[in-house]
Amino acid sequence: MTHPPTPAPQAPAAPLTLVFGASGYVGAQLVAALRATGVPVRAAARNRKVLEAREWQDVELVEADALAPASLAPALAGVDVAYYLVHSMAAGKDFGRLDLEAAANFARAAAAAGLRRIVYLGGLVPRDADSEHLVSRKATGDQLRAGPVPVTEIRAGIIVGPGSAAYEVMRDLVYHLPAMVTPKWVQSRSSPIALSNLLQYLIAVAARPEAAGRIYDAGGPEYLSYEAMMREFGAVVGRSPRILRVPVLSPRLSSYWLGLVTAVPANIARALIGGLKHDIPADDAALRQLVPQPLLTFREAVLAALAAEKANTVTARWTEGAMMYRAYRPDYAFYAKKAGGAAETAASPAAVWRVVTSLGGRNRYFFMNWIWTLRELADWLVGGPGLTRGRRDAVDLRLGDTVDYWTVVGLERNRRLTLNFGMKAPGAGILEFEIEPLADGRTRLTETAYWHPQGVWGLVYWAVLVPFHLFIFKGMTRAMVRRAEALSKASPRSSPPAPPAPPSS
Repeated sequence: MTHPPTPAPQAPAAPLTLVFGASGYVGAQLVAALRATGVPVRAAARNRKVLEAREWQDVELVEADALAPASLAPALAGVDVAYYLVHSMAAGKDFGRLDLEAAANFARAAAAAGLRRIVYLGGLVPRDADSEHLVSRKATGDQLRAGPVPVTEIRAGIIVGPGSAAYEVMRDLVYHLPAMVTPKWVQSRSSPIALSNLLQYLIAVAARPEAAGRIYDAGGPEYLSYEAMMREFGAVVGRSPRILRVPVLSPRLSSYWLGLVTAVPANIARALIGGLKHDIPADDAALRQLVPQPLLTFREAVLAALAAEKANTVTARWTEGAMMYRAYRPDYAFYAKKAGGAAETAASPAAVWRVVTSLGGRNRYFFMNWIWTLRELADWLVGGPGLTRGRRDAVDLRLGDTVDYWTVVGLERNRRLTLNFGMKAPGAGILEFEIEPLADGRTRLTETAYWHPQGVWGLVYWAVLVPFHLFIFKGMTRAMVRRAEALSKASPRSSPPAPPAPPSS
């Protein structure tokens, strides 16, 4: 469902800046950093809901996709500078072609909108680069420069900050494995840069006329191997990983191995590994001269990243990487595993909401309750609260309420219910129900489980249960919308406060 952009301020004090790709980890941080400087910001992403979950104040939100050219004109209208931060690594093996197509569309739209500058975040590229990831990042910059709008490109290697794929792979490996067999690429060296330093560079170059049309390398003050970074990270968090290097793990095999022991999405890890086999120094003298700033060492950058996570604010709904939904545990994976189901109905959002908020207690979970009972019994046998059943009120829910072994951590009437999983398990779980009115008058109910695994056992736990989750959630949402329809038919003007308890199963 496409949403119009939120209304722009009528008379901004400064030119409008667009962050295109604001749902990513750099984009999200850049939006906040720009707003802290007083710059009017418009944030764009393919999915507006992801932006809404950030709960930014005084930021315009717009849904736009560089692969959908018609969506670009509204996003670029009135913009002075645009940050281009998108890539298609998550799309799989065809991401290189998609990146070029997206950049060409954006360059044309930026020219039509009369932008003063595009600032593009690319990647450091060694002379012998042959990985599609690195080649694609360079080609994307070339494609943007093919248009008439001046482009400033900053090329960075490993970014040390929450959500960075290379950083999260490192975190997962150190926390998950006391000993690890690693390929030769762990000896490849680069110049890791702290996220805060990179943000300062991105903000500063947009205001420098002499940066127009230039390409700058960005790096930190050290030139380190990936192995050295893992050992330093381990020292910071109190771990001492044992690392055994072997020559037989190719980048492809390494990506499969990472898929087993980390929670970083497989397509992103596969693209990332292709670039990690190179030594990638940063020739950053020109950028240091243009934008002088104290550069954090790798250790300082890790400490800053961990501190930033601890300062993470409470959010009303699940957001990727939010510490609140990872039990405030830095050793729980940043990226979540996901499974869910959805169903549509002619019932109103209010009727669906009454069903959603009635789950648990005597009503149970509407579908395959015997499977829920087996899981609850297993939890009880290991000393967990699995057989704890009940709720404060049969009809009403409030923030902080306990529903069986769930806790209500997010509540938006007729829109969204977020529950925190309370059973004993190696990780942190969230169950979220979202109710969306559709353009045709129908209502969609979506149920999504998010799992932040703790170590390899957390990944194994998810792999065992995910087939059941996919089956149960699809059946559960269908059963819930049928119950909402029955409520509406039984009393179209004034539905009962809660649905009757389902028969036991």
